[in-house]
Amino acid sequence: MEQGTEKDQSQKLTEAQVGHGELTEEQKKRLEELIEEEEGVTRKVVGFWNIIITVLALGMSGFALYSSVFPVTTQILRGVHVAFLLALSFLYYPFSRKFKSKITLSDIILALAAVGTILYMLIDFEQFIYRAVTPETWDIICGVAFIALVLEATRRSSGWIMPVTCIVFLLYAYFGPLLPAPWTHRGYDIERIVGHMYMTLEGIFGVPIDVCSTIIIMFCIFGAFLSVSGAGKFYVDVAFAAMGRKPTAAGRAVVATSYFLAMASGSGVANTVAIGSVAYPMLKKAGYDKNNAGGFLAAGGMGAITTPPVMGAAAFLIAEFLRISYVDVILLALIPAALYYWGLLLMVEFDAKKFGLKAVEIEKRGTVWQLTKSHGFHFLPLIAIVGFLVRGYTPQVAVFAAVLTCFFASFIRKESRFNVPKVIEALKQGSLTVLNVAAICASAGIIVGVVSLTGLGLKLSSIIIGYAGGNLVVTALFTALLLWIIGLAVPITATYIIAAVIAAPALIKLGVPDYAAHMFIFYYALLSEVSPPTALSPFAAAAITGGDPYKTTMMAWKYAITAFLLPFIFTILPAGRVLLLRWEGIGVIEGIWTIIAAFLGIGVLAAGCSGWLLKKATIIERVLLIVGALMFVYPNRLSDVFGFACVICVLVLQKMRKDASGAGMTRGTAT
Repeated sequence: MEQGTEKDQSQKLTEAQVGHGELTEEQKKRLEELIEEEEGVTRKVVGFWNIIITVLALGMSGFALYSSVFPVTTQILRGVHVAFLLALSFLYYPFSRKFKSKITLSDIILALAAVGTILYMLIDFEQFIYRAVTPETWDIICGVAFIALVLEATRRSSGWIMPVTCIVFLLYAYFGPLLPAPWTHRGYDIERIVGHMYMTLEGIFGVPIDVCSTIIIMFCIFGAFLSVSGAGKFYVDVAFAAMGRKPTAAGRAVVATSYFLAMASGSGVANTVAIGSVAYPMLKKAGYDKNNAGGFLAAGGMGAITTPPVMGAAAFLIAEFLRISYVDVILLALIPAALYYWGLLLMVEFDAKKFGLKAVEIEKRGTVWQLTKSHGFHFLPLIAIVGFLVRGYTPQVAVFAAVLTCFFASFIRKESRFNVPKVIEALKQGSLTVLNVAAICASAGIIVGVVSLTGLGLKLSSIIIGYAGGNLVVTALFTALLLWIIGLAVPITATYIIAAVIAAPALIKLGVPDYAAHMFIFYYALLSEVSPPTALSPFAAAAITGGDPYKTTMMAWKYAITAFLLPFIFTILPAGRVLLLRWEGIGVIEGIWTIIAAFLGIGVLAAGCSGWLLKKATIIERVLLIVGALMFVYPNRLSDVFGFACVICVLVLQKMRKDASGAGMTRGTAT
């Protein structure tokens, strides 16, 4: 999951969990720059300050584990979480790259000031919250300082864009009366803005921080325990051992590995790096060119974030915004995730024929049975988390149980056994991993707070609908475009939160169920990972393969085409919501056929995008396949007939045509 995208975790995935691939120093440097571009420059300190950072990180993880089992007052829980977040952020993230190797006096002052603003809030808290509408002088001073500290921590961890966006929203709240219609509103003074952001649960301490302090950090700790125990490496070994020596083996290994790695890291970039360092040498030997291999790696890494049971941070936010259980979110994502990987797997098959791929020997650490027999206990934490969720326990309790399962199961083998240093490392990495997304959640609280204070959400929904002429299809297209623009500048979690408060209401106002609207923005927030000009996952893959970043991005679009198409199906078409396992006015037989037709359609779409069915497809045949695929995924029986007709037409044309090119294209030719 995207549950906390952090550089050390990414490196740990690349080196400790995987360990099969070899990257040059130049590649490592480029990858580090890309990861820092998204996740902030981190310090590498030793001695006293390393001990301080470790102690704070252990305190943050320990408090999260305690609060997952024992009740803690909401305000205290969120306040303490943010105190740890800010203190650690100022010590762990430098002011600039220049101060990467040392902690300055200003960092210490900022960390202490951050803790001071939280202590001020928590002392005599009941009187504090009653003053939210009419704050006192010291409330305003501490509140302004607190907002500034949150924005600075976010700038250090994820760059300027998110803080600047928050400042624009704050200015909108203040200068409301001066704005032209329809943007105008009554306006709010500094006292009211500070009171709303700092002294209530509607601003910085709102829904995003609530989800981060209760669920996201727990999944980060869980991922760290899996990493330190060696579970991540085991998942990769199993995936590779299962693939055999067929020409499709390398591609299949990427698909399988991308899912398993999502259990330990939800960062699209981290997954891409981890998979790519292992799989690219095999993809190259099999016959993939640099750009196709990079696009495939990026698509595989990105897709892992949408895959149950452990998904991205935005999935937990969906549950909170919609007031549904996380199990319900898993059910919403189940069929779309299966369709996504179904499309990827079929493209692997078509690539094998199209590029004339050859079998390669995949490095193994034993057969699937041997690995499962010796280290199969690494599956127990995953079974535990699913079991507890299905039985109705909260995600916090389910993850706590999974962490305990991981800890005790590790004693089955000597090499995986947890000792004190390993426990400290896991708890430390769990907290450091969450810092990036926690800072984003805190800043996003400012945006959510301004929207709730000014009614901007309703204004924007009316504006979007007005520009779209009240047409749902056009509104969905505008929303997708808006998410793409937002996603160019901010990470997935922030993109989702912003869209949830300013774009989802427009879709809901036009009759789209809230769950479908939020799944739509979830998918398009995610797709910002592979959308130019700042497509970090494909850029990371290109750094590994040596391919062209922009050509690699276009290849990633091809492999991820399913994720671009499906949100429109279940958003615009009522019958398409069966793909979210919501049977609204649809019979059982019709619903099952709709799902089957969707799988057929994605398969045909994979053929059309790859340019291969029985043999290399002509332009006309590719157009027929893509049109036929769209007909299949459109939930209508007449369109299904038309889809079958398109596929049969292509089959007949290819059977009648003698292809002089033989078994496949010249290896390395890109589409």
